[in-house]
Amino acid sequence: MTVDVFFMDLEATSRENLPQKLSRLVKRAGIKNILKENDLTAVKIHFGEQGNTAYIRPVFIRKIIQTIKKYKADPFLTDANTLYVGARSNSVSHIHTAIENGFSYSSMDSTPIIIGDGLRGKNETKVEVDQKNCKHVYIGSEAIDANALVSVAHFKGHALSGFGGTLKNIGMGCASRRGKLDMHSNVSPKIKRKTCIGCAECEKHCPAGAIHLEEKKAYLDKNKCIGCAECIVRCPTESVNINWNQTVPVFLEKMMEHTFGVLKNKEKKAFFINFITDITPKCDCLSYSESPIVNNVGVLASIDPVAIDQASADLVNQQKALPGTVLETNLNPGEDKFKGLYPSVDWEHQLDYAQKIGLGTREYNLVKLKTLSYKK
Repeated sequence: MTVDVFFMDLEATSRENLPQKLSRLVKRAGIKNILKENDLTAVKIHFGEQGNTAYIRPVFIRKIIQTIKKYKADPFLTDANTLYVGARSNSVSHIHTAIENGFSYSSMDSTPIIIGDGLRGKNETKVEVDQKNCKHVYIGSEAIDANALVSVAHFKGHALSGFGGTLKNIGMGCASRRGKLDMHSNVSPKIKRKTCIGCAECEKHCPAGAIHLEEKKAYLDKNKCIGCAECIVRCPTESVNINWNQTVPVFLEKMMEHTFGVLKNKEKKAFFINFITDITPKCDCLSYSESPIVNNVGVLASIDPVAIDQASADLVNQQKALPGTVLETNLNPGEDKFKGLYPSVDWEHQLDYAQKIGLGTREYNLVKLKTLSYKK
């Protein structure tokens, strides 16, 4: 079965600016069909880490919120707290970070921020999923309790999953701390001591206290490691790497099973948007943003979370790589940019498995939104 994925490029005219075009996109893709009057609607976004600049611009999120409100639903912005130590590991600092990055009550058209898993990441709902790896998953309660869900994801690379889009935004992003821990628990990194400079960034940010310095080099206690991969993204010399083995497919499958748990009670009540802009090699959880690997592509919207991620990956891979970035292979149009970034990650496995467990389909029809002509 093929589903429609609606696409808008980033061309604007005097007749219609980009936020207005975005509103037309989500309306055309059928956002009104998931909303009823007074629906408490979770708008799941990533607020960006402190120092990161690649997250979705607040002006676009505000327009999505205003569009939701036109259908008399009651939206709130949400994300779950992080597993790693940082500015978003509890609700107080998480909300402060969101405000600093432009997501305030006033800038978001009087829309509140409600962190999905409570003050310290423990406000969770156990959801039965009965899947291959997880019989049940733990999801932040606000996403479960909401009447409707609108996922707004920044599509970019990711060290563990190859890319992060809608499926990761929901499965990883809505999971409570216990859920995140379960997803990562089979993934243990290795440290290249020859290139380690002993800066202790990995030790500082390890939530499990599994890393310490010995003779000015990082040492990992695998018995304490929870596999959150925070050490990988924090290392300035890329001396910490995942042991790429059978555990990575398990991680991807668990992430899809958590996505299944989030959407289990949202049949015909979920809508998905991907921003294929500022396509950085790594996640917005970093406190910095590396150069985008390709030019900005556009925005997608769909009622199918698998199709929208498949279409996003295809659109990125159709691009020619930008010069001077960390991407050094697969530079030509049609070549796999995510394989170029992470050669050992089979990013398609998450889509195959998501399709297998009934989250959606990889088969899609791309419907392009026409740009309104200039006023004469």
